[in-house]
Amino acid sequence: MSVQERRAVSARRESLLGDEPGAFAVARFVRVTPMKARRVGDLVRGLGVDDALATLKFAPQAAAATVYKVVDSAAANAEGTEHLSRADLVVTKVLVDEGPTLKRHRPRAQGRATRIDKRTSHITVVVTPRVEEEPAKPAEKAPAKKSAKKADTAKKAPAKKAAADKAEAADKPAKKATAKKTAAKKSAEKKES
Repeated sequence: MSVQERRAVSARRESLLGDEPGAFAVARFVRVTPMKARRVGDLVRGLGVDDALATLKFAPQAAAATVYKVVDSAAANAEGTEHLSRADLVVTKVLVDEGPTLKRHRPRAQGRATRIDKRTSHITVVVTPRVEEEPAKPAEKAPAKKSAKKADTAKKAPAKKAAADKAEAADKPAKKATAKKTAAKKSAEKKES
């Protein structure tokens, strides 16, 4: 089956990638809680494949080993089926969905039992080739308008600030005057004695 035929068949690929080049890998029924797996997935989202694998190799979380395998598998799928270069691949999506929960019981005091939930996860990793952004051409009119707006706000700001300073100055001299008077009285007392 060719790549085009497989693209037409796979609804999952269509929902994850659309018409863009790339590949994905899924690990299902992984015995790790989704919350813990999401913490690890957030570490590698947006990184290049080689950087992501290096990060996961030394991550202290237990889920890092599983996510490492899924990222490596997605990169291998991109190389094998899409003929993409591993050096150009970026981890664009890391989805961690909740799988079925295994119910277990633990004996407790006075003959009771409490339920222990053993949660599982479905981990999906999508890799796509790195897209190099073209430098945008600066428009000549837009910066001129921005600088004019900045100049207007700069003119308005000092006026507002000056009004605020005058209002504060009206309050402050009363306080400072008492301090000056006391200093003047003390100096006058020293001169007299």
